Amino acid sequence: MSGDWKRPWGDDPRIARALELLQQVATDQQQDLQRVQPADPRRVSAYDERLKQFAELRGGGLYYPYLATGRGNGPWVELGDGSVKLDFISGIGVHGAGHGDAGLRAAGIEAAMLDTVMQGNLQQFDVAVDLCQRLVDLACESGADLRHVTLSTSGAMANENALKLAFHHGPGRPRLVAFEHCFAGRTLALSQLTDKAAYRVGLPPTLSVDYLPFFDTNDPAGSTGRTLAALETIVARYPQQHAAIWVELIQGEGGYNVGDTNFLRLLSQRARDAGMVVIFDEVQTFGRTTRPFAFQHFGLDDLVDVVTIGKISQACATLYRPAFKPGPGLISQTFTAGTWEILAALEILDRFDSIGSFGAGGRNQRIHERFSSGLEKLAEQYPGSISGPWGIGGMLALTPLDGSAAVAKRLAELCFEEGLMGFVAGAEPTRLRFLPPLLVVTDEQIDEALRLLEQALVRLLAEQKK
Repeated sequence: MSGDWKRPWGDDPRIARALELLQQVATDQQQDLQRVQPADPRRVSAYDERLKQFAELRGGGLYYPYLATGRGNGPWVELGDGSVKLDFISGIGVHGAGHGDAGLRAAGIEAAMLDTVMQGNLQQFDVAVDLCQRLVDLACESGADLRHVTLSTSGAMANENALKLAFHHGPGRPRLVAFEHCFAGRTLALSQLTDKAAYRVGLPPTLSVDYLPFFDTNDPAGSTGRTLAALETIVARYPQQHAAIWVELIQGEGGYNVGDTNFLRLLSQRARDAGMVVIFDEVQTFGRTTRPFAFQHFGLDDLVDVVTIGKISQACATLYRPAFKPGPGLISQTFTAGTWEILAALEILDRFDSIGSFGAGGRNQRIHERFSSGLEKLAEQYPGSISGPWGIGGMLALTPLDGSAAVAKRLAELCFEEGLMGFVAGAEPTRLRFLPPLLVVTDEQIDEALRLLEQALVRLLAEQKK
């Protein structure tokens, strides 16, 4: 793990020996996790009771019957009933290094040797300087001017900070512009920004948001023109009332709808001309395209004012231009990140470099090509069963049959039963999405995921005939 920070224990050989021993123990106990395995009948009853207990405690059941034991090996994860799943959803993008990763484990062991679990605005850990510098350097490497960064404990908090910066920069502008089907989070404010009514039932309105249609890959020129016209209408209706335009360059929960450079550039520039702050929400896209930031992939470095990251980065952050530097007290958090999160974030950034994640022929792109090629073959083999693929880099999705929510959910359930984990996304159509652990997944494991998906698809088609 890179960085200029000095470990308090220096070169004490006992630490090296202890780390080697702990790593060996962990490696030994995860070696049997190499394939999908069914549940152990002797453990099912106790596991079911555990799930019921948790459902009662949390006020509702889990989406999947998923309680892990803590044993994992790359994309393989063991559940409490003894079953082993192939995890291609990665905590909806969080576990980019999979399960039981040696590099993240080493970061965790080092974190346990340090003095506190959490870091905060008042008392910050020295290595946070290294992480902040790395993030700023990455963000500015192609010309963006994102010279400031604030760490946070969640993507939602990073997004909240972005909103604060925008409203602080443009007082008297109470409205926002966002895109249909966007997802920004579930806090009181972000539930108003997220374009999903179910997430704000019973909540008081806190933000006024005007929505634009997102890019349509089937009609690039037409959709660009319609969205620009819609923006003009909004600006004319509420002159000088919008603080920011909120942009997911690739919509995540919306169904892996991918933007287009021309579309994104024209909309962002027009919004900026109207006095809006341009915010790119990259909580899910960071690290998953051909560049560290998706705005770099689309060549929008000159237009970004604020960007948020999270999930695969482990520690979350809001980066912004000097013009948006806040006044005292506006941005402050008791918790800015966990000690392990900061060390893990540096390990993740190092891993991007060591495996060659980025570039036109980088690992992210090769993963996408192999998986999407497999999905296309399934579509040919089972005509009318699936359409797509959608997404980019390490974000992939398919639409099963008619794209109804019930069908997509059922395919997700069947995949889980077969041993493959994905998750639903979007509405009208609803899709099945995958976020494989980009830093560790092999080509063979991608092929295995496709095989399991085919088995689930065959079962779905058989059910539909009944």
